[in-house]
Amino acid sequence: MNDRPEEADSSAPARHRSPRAIGVLLLIRAALGGVLMGLANLVPGISGGTMLLAAGVYPEFVEAVSAATRLVRRWRPWIVLAAVAIPAVLAIGLLAGTIRDAVLEHRWVAYSLFIGLTLGGAPTLLRMIRPITRGAVVSAIIAFCGMVALAILQETGEGEPGLAVGGIAGLGIAGFAGASAMVLPGVSGGYLLLVLGQYVPVLDAISSFVDALRSGAISEVLAAAPPIIAIGVGVLLGIVLVSNGVRWLLHHHRHPTLGVLLGLLLGAVAGLWPYRTPVVPEVGSHVRGVLIETELQAAEVPLKHRPTVGFTPSPLVAAASIGLILVGFGMSIGVSRLGGVDEDEEEDPHRGPQA
Repeated sequence: MNDRPEEADSSAPARHRSPRAIGVLLLIRAALGGVLMGLANLVPGISGGTMLLAAGVYPEFVEAVSAATRLVRRWRPWIVLAAVAIPAVLAIGLLAGTIRDAVLEHRWVAYSLFIGLTLGGAPTLLRMIRPITRGAVVSAIIAFCGMVALAILQETGEGEPGLAVGGIAGLGIAGFAGASAMVLPGVSGGYLLLVLGQYVPVLDAISSFVDALRSGAISEVLAAAPPIIAIGVGVLLGIVLVSNGVRWLLHHHRHPTLGVLLGLLLGAVAGLWPYRTPVVPEVGSHVRGVLIETELQAAEVPLKHRPTVGFTPSPLVAAASIGLILVGFGMSIGVSRLGGVDEDEEEDPHRGPQA
C-alpha cells in the first residue's frame, strides 16, 4: 500500500523535469542541424533542408519560421530559429572557402559523408509518417523519381555556364533560390545556384566579405557589403515564403507531404555520386561561355570551373567511401536521437506540430 504513493511521488518530478531536458537537447539538435544545413548549402547536389530532416528538427524549424513571420510572443519558436540560423550563418561564413576547396579536390570524401548524413534522416521521417498511408507511399515514389530525374539533369548539365543572371539582382535571385532550396528538402541550393550561373559568385562574395571583416578595413567592408546585402534579402524572402507554404501543407496534408519529403530525401542520394573528379577541359570546348582555344588556356582554367568525369574507385577508395557513408549515417542517427524525436512531437500524429 505504501509503495505505490512512493512510486508516484518519485515519478512526478521526473515528468516535470523531462520537458526541460528535451528542450535543451532539441536545441542541441537544432544547432547541429544548422551547421549541417550551412555546410550543405555550400555543396552542389546537397539540400540544407535534407540536413534538417536528418537532424530531426525540420518540422520545428518550419514552425519557428512561420511563427517569426507572424511576430508571435512565445519564446520557443524564436529560440529554435536562432539555434538553427546562427550556426548555419557561422558555418557558411567561416567555411565557404574551405568547403568549396574540399568538394573540388576531395569530392569522393565529402560526398560519401553527405550520403550517410542524408540517409540517416530516413528513420526519423518514417517515424513521423506512421501510420504509413497509401498517399504517403505514392507521394514518396513520385518525389523520388523526380529527384532521380533532377540528378540526371544535374550531371548532364554540369559545367554549363547556366542562365548567368548577373549583377546585384542576380545575387538577390540566387539568394532567394538558395534559401528556398535550404528549406525544401531534396532540392540543392548549390545546384540552383549553378543553374543561375551564381554558384561561384555567391561563394566569392561570401569569402570576400569575410576577408574584409578580418582585415578590419572599413572601406573594404563597405565595398564587399552590397552583394552580401542582396543575397541576404533574397535568402530572407525565400525562407519566409517557402517555410509558410510547407507549414500549411504539413497541417492540411500531413501524410502526403511527409511522403514527398521522404522521397526527396532518398532521391537526393542519386545526385551525390562521389566518384567524379575535375579534369582539364578539352581544346574547343566552352567553360563558362569562354572558348578554350589552346592547351595552355585549358591548363589555366581554375579547378572550380573545370568539368568533371566519372572514375572507377580503387578497392581502398571504395572501402573508405563506404566507411564514410556509415560514419555519416551514424552521426545523423545520433543527432536525431538526441532528446527523442517522437517525444518532441504532439500527441496527435495527424496534425502538424504546433508553433
